[in-house]
Amino acid sequence: MTTAIGLVFYAVLALLLWRLSRIGRRPPGYPPGPLTLPLVGNLHQMPAKNQHEQFLVWSRQYGPVFSLILGTQVLIVLSSDEAAKDLLDKRSAMYSDRPDSYVGQTIGSGGLRLLMLPYGQDWRMIRKLSHQLLNANASRTYVPYQDLESKQMLVDLLDKPSNFIEHIRRYTASVTTSIAFGWRVPQFDESRLTRFYAGLDAYVHLVQSLSAGLLDFYPLLRQLPSFLFPAVRSAAALHVKEKALYRSHWLAAKAQAAAGTLPPCFCAALSSTQHALGLSDDFAAYIAGTLLEAGADTTGNTLMAFVMAMLLHPEAQARAQAELDAVVGPDATRLPTMEDAERCPYTRACVKEALRWFPTAILGAMPHAASRDDVYNGFAIPKGAAVMLNVWALNMDAARYTTTTTSASSPGGDKHDDDGAATNAIDPSLFAPERYLARREWADASVAELATAADADVRDAWVFGAGRRLCPGVHVAERSLFLGMSRILWAFDVEAPLAESAGRGGGKAGKKRLPDPRNMINGLVVMPEPFEAVFRVRGQEREDVVRREWGSVRGAFLDPQEQWCAVPEGMAVPRGL
Repeated sequence: MTTAIGLVFYAVLALLLWRLSRIGRRPPGYPPGPLTLPLVGNLHQMPAKNQHEQFLVWSRQYGPVFSLILGTQVLIVLSSDEAAKDLLDKRSAMYSDRPDSYVGQTIGSGGLRLLMLPYGQDWRMIRKLSHQLLNANASRTYVPYQDLESKQMLVDLLDKPSNFIEHIRRYTASVTTSIAFGWRVPQFDESRLTRFYAGLDAYVHLVQSLSAGLLDFYPLLRQLPSFLFPAVRSAAALHVKEKALYRSHWLAAKAQAAAGTLPPCFCAALSSTQHALGLSDDFAAYIAGTLLEAGADTTGNTLMAFVMAMLLHPEAQARAQAELDAVVGPDATRLPTMEDAERCPYTRACVKEALRWFPTAILGAMPHAASRDDVYNGFAIPKGAAVMLNVWALNMDAARYTTTTTSASSPGGDKHDDDGAATNAIDPSLFAPERYLARREWADASVAELATAADADVRDAWVFGAGRRLCPGVHVAERSLFLGMSRILWAFDVEAPLAESAGRGGGKAGKKRLPDPRNMINGLVVMPEPFEAVFRVRGQEREDVVRREWGSVRGAFLDPQEQWCAVPEGMAVPRGL
């Protein structure tokens, strides 16, 4: 008997050791990738920040589809347009799930956060509702919100130009709160907005912490006492505060909707369909809260990156301003509007180029997951594998985005064609909107049309994701960006400040202090590190137009607390399911 027990013990021990020895190894048949180490796989090679740079290197070394082994988890990285279309679009039924996120979703969100919600009936229902309320037609309903908020942004830039980052973030955040909940943010330090940002920053920090990573990469560790993992306790406490905040916004909007006093917004439609859909108040609150998370920072970060691009590429700024002046009129009697967009192809190209040049979801906001075993180009992709859209590598693909022009002002190395004319090759790392005018398929299409193009060669705007997880707010984002960019350039010259004196950090006296686009603040999305810019109004008549336009809409639609008191003509509550 003792011998038999001993044999069983040693057999179990051998099996356990064998299983442990397999952790961290790349099984045969998986996509290639960097060499692994036992137990950790490739975890030791993951950079602490700017991971997109290393992922670009790996994509060039191992090909358009490569794999990383992160403890017990497999990450498949897609770095070509063809692979992204083939898997995330054409096989979307198989690649629309999400990887398990214990701290981020189970503990820190109570399983309610739409970004991490598994693919299934609940997700499909909410996705259908979001599409109904944010599609191309419904998104036009919100243009008056974008119009008013962009006019306040211009006045804020006139009054306090050095605080331009706050003004941009207030603009995009207030558009989003108006669309989501029906209330606006008149000041960047408004308490509801500061509480939101504080909670979101804490959440992102937790999700990206070592404790959270260990529990995802080695799920067996979840059986250990939670006091060993500080992120678990912190996430549980944070979820209590976050849910209370989102519920307060939702319940206030729901009460206003019942009283007939809620402006047109997402919550107005959601409240009318809540019971039919069987949504709890907690779930409804997180649906609306997720909309705020998705829209507040991403569009603002892109607009900040655009301002940076104007400092680094003044030739692009001059060309866009010339186009706007020609379309709006040289007498400067009005601001650009959405009706001008079709006649401003270069300014629209600026929107597309800003999304490409500085993609906020630089590695995709959240990986997809394979819901069953698959094979692609001879490579095995196992069920449960995370599948990442390598947005940075796609956007830096020289075969797609290198542009040759004959403009003497275009950056790049000068060459000459057979006729002796000077040409310039513009590589993808530079901001060059003209690359979107070089192809009719890109020039004529909206951002949303490019993001859903059937042809992989035409497909663009990867920052909005792919497949069934494509961001439904793309139509709203494009309009916010066009109004923000066109009106800033119509009203202001955006210039780099001059170094006042030589010395530490200041450079040579009289030389422009230019930002470095490689300096980013990392998170679920990235944003430029703070930088300086000078906003010089383009004449007194333009300042007068800005102040007059803001005064007009402010007086017509806002109450003394700077909240909506009247519904702009033509606005209506979008219909839900």
